[in-house]
Amino acid sequence: MYKSLKEEAYEANMEIKRRNLAIFTWGNSSAFDPDKGVFAIKPSGVEYDSLKPQSMVIVDLEGNIVEGKLKPSSDTKTHQVLYREFSQLAGKSVRGITHTHSTYAVAWAQAARPVPVFGTTHADHCFPQENGTNEIPCTDFMNTEAVKNNYELETGNLIVETFKKRNLNLVQQNMILVAGHGPFTWGGSAAESVYNSAILEEICKMAFLTLAINPAANPLPEHIIKKHWERKHGQDAYYGQ
Repeated sequence: MYKSLKEEAYEANMEIKRRNLAIFTWGNSSAFDPDKGVFAIKPSGVEYDSLKPQSMVIVDLEGNIVEGKLKPSSDTKTHQVLYREFSQLAGKSVRGITHTHSTYAVAWAQAARPVPVFGTTHADHCFPQENGTNEIPCTDFMNTEAVKNNYELETGNLIVETFKKRNLNLVQQNMILVAGHGPFTWGGSAAESVYNSAILEEICKMAFLTLAINPAANPLPEHIIKKHWERKHGQDAYYGQ
């Protein structure tokens, strides 16, 4: 019943390793079936080379294990919250979530800094938001009460609250940094969520190097940002075949 969902989650997790977005057992990716209300996620603390499609754990939106012999990822409750909330906000458009420990994205998260749009690579992938910003958002640090309550669940709540508070569109802004922790990305499939994690890491690396070369670097002018987004994603887009 869940064979294809497990295979999708497995391939996404293996892509984390192939793209060097996490080492050892770090990171996780999940694949969501909104019609069944369940997602497949990487088991906790298992090396990537030891994973198989059947290793994936099926979990419902209440956090119950539906199928699987292994413990699901320690970040399962974060995925659970995001799928539940995002399904309400964006219908069935979010079907995959990835969390990595990629070096540059984590560094920006540890600095608790959003990532400005310094160049066209970033502009190609981050839609201009209604609040006027194009930066990759970073949450506030989680408060003491939330950490004591249920850390992983509250991580999901923190991400959702950040989107609501800052009036961000979660379909168009498909990546975020959790302060002091690391990146979360999502997409229309598990594979797309990993793709967005790889893009996020490159953007964070480029932004870091930009500030290393010129600490006073200014963000890319708005008219160039708009041009690059529209040529790739706009109504009259002409990028690609």
